Amino acid sequence: MKAAVFTGPRGKIEFSDVPMPMIGESDALIRITACGVCRSDWHIWNGDWEWVFADPSRPMILGHEAGGVVTAIGKGVTSVAVGDRVTTPFGHACGRCGQCLRGHQNRCERMFFPSIQESGGWAEYMVVRDADLNAIRLPDNVDDLAAAALGCRYMTAFQAVRDRGALKGGETIAVVGCGAVGLAAIEVASALGGRVIAIDIDDSRLERAKELGAFAIVNSRATSPFDTGAAIKAHTRDHQGAEICVDAVGGAVTFQSAFYGLQKGGRLVAIGMTGKEDNGVIPLPIDICVMNELSVCGCSGIPVHGYDELLALVAGGKLHPAALVSRTIKLSEVEQALHDIETFNATGYIVINDMTC
Repeated sequence: MKAAVFTGPRGKIEFSDVPMPMIGESDALIRITACGVCRSDWHIWNGDWEWVFADPSRPMILGHEAGGVVTAIGKGVTSVAVGDRVTTPFGHACGRCGQCLRGHQNRCERMFFPSIQESGGWAEYMVVRDADLNAIRLPDNVDDLAAAALGCRYMTAFQAVRDRGALKGGETIAVVGCGAVGLAAIEVASALGGRVIAIDIDDSRLERAKELGAFAIVNSRATSPFDTGAAIKAHTRDHQGAEICVDAVGGAVTFQSAFYGLQKGGRLVAIGMTGKEDNGVIPLPIDICVMNELSVCGCSGIPVHGYDELLALVAGGKLHPAALVSRTIKLSEVEQALHDIETFNATGYIVINDMTC
């Protein structure tokens, strides 16, 4: 099969023929119809996250935002059949550990990551491990581009706003960073009745945020995190701050900008993970956190049961993940897409929808 193969940090992505993957009794093989090129893929290609993950085996096929059609199943699989259209979480849960049994499959103690422990979706075919849990059947009116968008950034944004941030209608939520996951968070928050403030350093992204429902925008290019926080507060009731702030980038500047924008008792949800500038460690103004009774939490993916509500909103036309796809490319064009992500020369989602060339 054709695949785009990662050869090492900042190395060439080789477009080549590789062996077809094998499935076990509990697995499914899917023919990829669309797969995103995510900033997480860029981080792996850039050699980041040694402080979180072991280095991926090399050579490796990246790609973790996959949608496709089931072409084969193991004899133990009962929830999907050949011909079903599916998406899959970016991490495959085991379904048997304590976290999974409590319904937190996105916190699985034995999480299996395509792109890191096994080949991912930048190929014609991909294996979905424990398919009864991790192969998510798609409604007929959810298209292939939406399926790819749902695999990582969009579903994480949904979980961040709906569950971890616990947004209630009428609350103000500030989203720092209007990249792909930030724009998804803005659309989700607006659809759920939030009053959204969008923060970014790029005016074109801020204009897109307004189209997706943000009632106020802040360009933070020339401001400190404290001043960005003050600018967020200026758009809130009585200038007291937002009930929820989301760091949709990952890094000291964006995290602290979100932190300083909170009202007393506010909630900060961190989605983005850091790069080499921070190496996984960000200073937290802990005295303000204590005095103002602030809550800080992370968000990584979504439990499998969370897809039901998310897909219902997409199928019902309340959310439009495919509309965030700004560009579709061929599999052989992946390396250029990574460079575009690196230079922030990409707004929205880049999705591969031709796996043969």
